[in-house]
Amino acid sequence: MAAGTTEKSIDFSYFGGAESLQEGRSPRRTEVPWPTAEDDGKSHRGPPQDPSDFLWLMTEEPHRTRRMAIMKAHPEVTKLMGHEPITKWVVLGVVMLQIATAYLLRRTYPLSPLFIFCAYAIGGTANHNLFLAIHEITHNLAFKSVSANKALAIFANLPIGVPYSAMFKRYHIEHHKFMGEDGVDTDLPTNVELILLNNVFGKVFFTTFQILFYAFRPGFVRSQTLTRWHLYNLVVQLAFDYVLVKTLGPRPLIYFIMSSFFAGSLHPMSGHFIAEHYVWDGLQQETYSYYGPLNILGYNVGYHNEHHDFPSVAWTRLPALRALAPEFYDTIPSHPSWPMVIVNFIRDPEVGIFARVKRKPKSHGGNAGQASASSSGHED
Repeated sequence: MAAGTTEKSIDFSYFGGAESLQEGRSPRRTEVPWPTAEDDGKSHRGPPQDPSDFLWLMTEEPHRTRRMAIMKAHPEVTKLMGHEPITKWVVLGVVMLQIATAYLLRRTYPLSPLFIFCAYAIGGTANHNLFLAIHEITHNLAFKSVSANKALAIFANLPIGVPYSAMFKRYHIEHHKFMGEDGVDTDLPTNVELILLNNVFGKVFFTTFQILFYAFRPGFVRSQTLTRWHLYNLVVQLAFDYVLVKTLGPRPLIYFIMSSFFAGSLHPMSGHFIAEHYVWDGLQQETYSYYGPLNILGYNVGYHNEHHDFPSVAWTRLPALRALAPEFYDTIPSHPSWPMVIVNFIRDPEVGIFARVKRKPKSHGGNAGQASASSSGHED
């Protein structure tokens, strides 16, 4: 429906004399590549969200429905599915880059400008790339074999400094299968975060320490059953860190840890954490894509609607998926910039910790973890 038609359906008795949904609003933050009668890409389509609570919806998450529609309209989409052999070579190159940089900094003071600059500019970018490599590998898109994918994820984990690839896999598959379900999808902020961080200072704190929220929140929300792959991940990482410190001293490990912190902090790449699923501009759209140049450094994770619709399509073919079905993707709002997502998230009162879609959890019984395992390959 057009912007004017949308406003005719609004009860303006709730808006204190305002004559349009644009009056007193922040500028629109998202854009629409192909504006439509329903969304011109410039107007706000709804009033601001209530900042005292999350956006609770009764509807099904959108990706299953759109996936079915695209497969009906474009059955050739199945040709885009499958693993990408180049992924392992990209992972190898980035891991070697990080090890080489850590070696060159082994005698550099960790608080020196050179060390900090390298940890932010080189290490932060490289480790964020490895975060997203592990994300890609989690969907079994580097090899045909499940075990080979898990082993590569453990290898990609090495410069990150702390073991997390095995834990991430199960939480992330549940994020796809049970998107938005409170207490199941651990990508969602908790009520404690809503209470403590629902202001400008809280948003600065959240964006600075995002990596810690993503590291520790899942353990408080939903526990996992540990498998031998968790043990492999832990043992290999600790052995690597031990050998690194024994042969080169502690500074290379400090470099890896600092790189991981910067990768998930106020870094241009980490704008995607917020861009992907926070709701903006009075919309009830819970997934947003980004089509800008930073995708080159991040396995095209900006193509996030495309990824959630078809998680079996590897990163190199996500642009082709968008090009195949532009009537589905270019007509919905997307973000023009990851760095500006962070800036706007902090300064815009219309978005914050509250700006996430939540659903009441369904009754999965004990099957949520089993379902995540079956969707991602055999777990033991």
